[in-house]
Amino acid sequence: MARGGKSEIAARPDLDALKVPGQQTAEPKKRVAYFYDQNIGNYHYGPGHPMKPHRIRMCHSLVMNYGLYNKMEIFRARPGSKKEMTAFHTDEYIDFLSRVSPDNMDAYAKEQMKFNVGDDCPIFEGLFEYCQLSSGGSMEGAARLNNGSCDIAVNWAGGLHHAKKTEASGFCYVNDIVLGILELLRYHPRVLYIDIDIHHGDGVEEAFYTTDRVMTVSFHKHGEYFPGTGEVRDVGAGPGKYYAVNFPLRDGIDDTTYKSIFEPVIQHVVDWYKPGAIVLQCGADSLSGDKLGCFNLSMKGHANCVAFVKKLNLPLLMLGGGGYTMRNVARAWCYETGVAVGQEVGPDMPFNDYYEYFGPDYQLDVKPSNMDNANTVEYLEKIKQQVFENLARSKGAPSVQMQPVPRDLDLSDDEDLDDPEKRVPQRLWDKRVVPENEFEESEDEESNGLHGVRYAKSVRHGRVSKSSESGAGAKSSRGQRVRGTVDTLPAAATKLQSIHDTTHSRSAMNGNGAHQNGGDSVEKDGDVVMGSDSGASTAATTSVVSSTAGDTEMTEAH
Repeated sequence: MARGGKSEIAARPDLDALKVPGQQTAEPKKRVAYFYDQNIGNYHYGPGHPMKPHRIRMCHSLVMNYGLYNKMEIFRARPGSKKEMTAFHTDEYIDFLSRVSPDNMDAYAKEQMKFNVGDDCPIFEGLFEYCQLSSGGSMEGAARLNNGSCDIAVNWAGGLHHAKKTEASGFCYVNDIVLGILELLRYHPRVLYIDIDIHHGDGVEEAFYTTDRVMTVSFHKHGEYFPGTGEVRDVGAGPGKYYAVNFPLRDGIDDTTYKSIFEPVIQHVVDWYKPGAIVLQCGADSLSGDKLGCFNLSMKGHANCVAFVKKLNLPLLMLGGGGYTMRNVARAWCYETGVAVGQEVGPDMPFNDYYEYFGPDYQLDVKPSNMDNANTVEYLEKIKQQVFENLARSKGAPSVQMQPVPRDLDLSDDEDLDDPEKRVPQRLWDKRVVPENEFEESEDEESNGLHGVRYAKSVRHGRVSKSSESGAGAKSSRGQRVRGTVDTLPAAATKLQSIHDTTHSRSAMNGNGAHQNGGDSVEKDGDVVMGSDSGASTAATTSVVSSTAGDTEMTEAH
């Protein structure tokens, strides 16, 4: 194979100058909804397995300690239900996932073979709850995009693009992406799906292979590489013919060459297809140095895709995906959260709960290596022209006969407005994001003396569910969701913890209110180390917090 590569010096100059949109332009800031559940990092695929949900907790620790939570709303999504999952998956498959466990797996030997569960997709403790958290965030994010309460929704626990209708595949059990797209299709005639994971997004493509209402675009490694699909000739079938776009790549693609294909292809697709919303799968295994990857993208080269899609000014659902060098995944997704909110973070890394993971440089950066780039200019141009020709054969933006959508329930609460503790309507809480100049560092103690407790509302499918539990260790029961805008500064986290200890002693914490995993161990890129759940600096993550500039009081708003 002919190999022609670019050195690191040649690949990075234009990406080093990358600035987050909103910093250097007058582009309006986006309303960002960020979904995170503190329990997501507790699940473990098993010893030696490359997929580690703990990476999401590491990313969240960085997001909190960079102060990005002040720029967005943070939600704890209601876990996805079996009924919602069967909007795509079969009843039999979802029922199996909800029943099987390490204790009874021997009784389901036949079903394990049928549903491809066992090796790459092992049965571990809490498997179905893990699927519920992942899918719940994606569906909730899509619902909030639908009702216009945010411009960008972020769920780093999602992006599991290999799961099929009736089987698990590639570490993925429930395809939260398909479920999120189905939610978006309730309001949008056309949805564009973009996949920058190193693996082909075969599960999503297969789900929408015969429809023109979803166009799937995947940039991936092809050729003796899992899952083995995604040739440029795979363009869809039936009514969906030419609405599947695949851009197969070779080893070692770098920032410059990736940018040279990604931006023109996506711009051409958007101009041609005219989607109403975009779903972007940000798999981080396309980064340089990934344990299972073979690309050579830097953190900024990867984030450039997010910045470009953001500039298209369409409702955007950002999801996670692959990524098996945990420290690099956390870096990239934290940086891309900053891209979403319009704030550039790094390169210096603040102290956080997993600071030792990021040594020896302790920088928020993933640098490319000196590996050869097997993607020649001629090869990339050939594939790009073939993609454009396939698009020209499609009907462009197909017309869609939409059915009336049932009216979603009003998020505001007008009852009990005479009660001073219930007079703030929900719609105002939904808009609550701290202005940049609201708090000074010296005002932490004063302004955050008390923190509000209020009911949560789920907007998915127009249904309302409430939860009144609060605190860093609060757990949402089935069918409930704890939501809230976290608008405190990290320095106030200790005080917040003491408030929870004295005021909310019934919260589901480990006895003393400090939600830690004590003697539990976590894997650090293959090594087992002792670690805490989130620490004092992120204790406010899933708290239901509300405050105003001049007055702060405890409130319960239905």
